[in-house]
Amino acid sequence: MKIKYIALAIVLLVSFKGFSQEEANQEEKSNIQTYTPSKLLSKGQWDIKWGNNLYTQTESANSNGDVKSDGGRSNFFTSTVEVFTGISENSRFNIGAIVEFRSNTIGGRQALSVFSFEDTNTDRKGITSIAPAVKFQPFKNISNLSVQSAIHIPLVDVEQDTNGVFLDQASWIFQNRFFYDYTFENGKWQLFTELNTEYSFGEEGKSYANNTYLLAPSVFMSYFPSNKSTVLGFVQHSQRFGDFTQDYTALGFGGKYQLTDQLNIEALYSNFVRGTDNGLGQSFNLGLRVLF
Repeated sequence: MKIKYIALAIVLLVSFKGFSQEEANQEEKSNIQTYTPSKLLSKGQWDIKWGNNLYTQTESANSNGDVKSDGGRSNFFTSTVEVFTGISENSRFNIGAIVEFRSNTIGGRQALSVFSFEDTNTDRKGITSIAPAVKFQPFKNISNLSVQSAIHIPLVDVEQDTNGVFLDQASWIFQNRFFYDYTFENGKWQLFTELNTEYSFGEEGKSYANNTYLLAPSVFMSYFPSNKSTVLGFVQHSQRFGDFTQDYTALGFGGKYQLTDQLNIEALYSNFVRGTDNGLGQSFNLGLRVLF
């Protein structure tokens, strides 16, 4: 009988230790592992993202896909602030807003000229759009699938001025983004996919993008060297069709790092390897995210 009691005690001790280790491993997960774009916020949680994208080009592709020189460097800087909060008890519905600021330069100026904020005939800048948005989980049993819908309201009257400087679309945009991620069993690898869909509309003749549809699928593969860091590679394709057509394919890589329990930083690089009626440049992204 004593041997049975001792064996039972050992089994209970091992089981308790296993449960404790499992709970510890769950607690060790960082925000960059848990809160992918597919994951919705709990009621009362806040997610604030500040993303900065610098795109620069000296070449573009025409309607046949042939590469041509632009005769000088063009630069396009976009700074985006996204704020979302959870409002439902079951963590299946979030609301938020998106604001975009742009600064663009042409005429062969250096890529970093977008940060000079000078007032010349080769640059334009300003807040170009605002967008109320909702994010929801369509299926109760699939927590890693979500949809984000937004209406982008343009604050731009003239897309391209008389000096040839383009700022942003003057059309309204109805956007839906579909997010899905899958974490492999060992927890070191994660697959993330996104399908961005847009319909642009507005006053006739005001925007090149009016009456066009955009489909942009993206695939990201992430590896977690530690629970606070990740490195990733991705491929993205964008296809616009309707009254105006264009497309491009981009490849890139980057990483994320958890600075504190609430703050993480992200850096990405992408190269536009092909396209039609589109630029063939490079983009550099740096972002901060606060989640509390």
